[in-house]
Amino acid sequence: MTRAGALVGVGVGPGDPEHLTLKAVRALRDADRVFVPATAASAGGAGRAEAVVAEHVAPERLVRLAFAMTDAGGRDAKWDAAGAAIADVVRPGGTAAFATLGDPALYSTFAYVVHTVRALVPSVAVRTVPGITAMQDLAARTGALLAEGTDRLALVPWTAGEERVRAALDGFETVVIYKGGRELPRVLDVVRTAGREAEAAVGTDLGLDGEVVCAAAAATGPAPYFSTVLVTPPRTAAPRGARLGP
Repeated sequence: MTRAGALVGVGVGPGDPEHLTLKAVRALRDADRVFVPATAASAGGAGRAEAVVAEHVAPERLVRLAFAMTDAGGRDAKWDAAGAAIADVVRPGGTAAFATLGDPALYSTFAYVVHTVRALVPSVAVRTVPGITAMQDLAARTGALLAEGTDRLALVPWTAGEERVRAALDGFETVVIYKGGRELPRVLDVVRTAGREAEAAVGTDLGLDGEVVCAAAAATGPAPYFSTVLVTPPRTAAPRGARLGP
């Protein structure tokens, strides 16, 4: 009996092809097939993950999988179809790589892919290759520190609800807000009301053509889904190590 192969979730970062790690590039090149997500937003063309991967993998080795990110009614059918396609590779012993923006362990479609494939091929081996996240990229582009000393960091999706975002802003030194681009004016109003606009930055389409990185006060109007709001504490001049605590 042929032993089942492997499914490898590969984090490809926010959008800049140069942010792939050497391990990620190797995993993509070693796989028998590389699967990339496509959504309605890509209109049948290359999605964001595919655009990144295409810099490192020959196009004939890429397979697009359609996903319904915002259509709750269509999600199950898309997950089932994607799982079946990947199962066809791993069931006879092959290795399938699934490219995901950011990191496969952080708000990634990869979690649903794994659940579906395991139901079809229970013995499949699952591995992940971590990727750079949007909050790390935005911190680097703005020169911000995500955390220092005893600072606490909260990562909250806007979809978790406004009250959870408010609670994070009230209780944590650094707050990162994902998935709020389409309601960016409201997100920034919550940040402003919490008295934290001065140290807030917005990053949209990081690493892609047309990216925007600006102070929160300069951001206007709704933004694409892939937008990040980074709120850090004031970094006043202090003795070295002052934030380390007792």
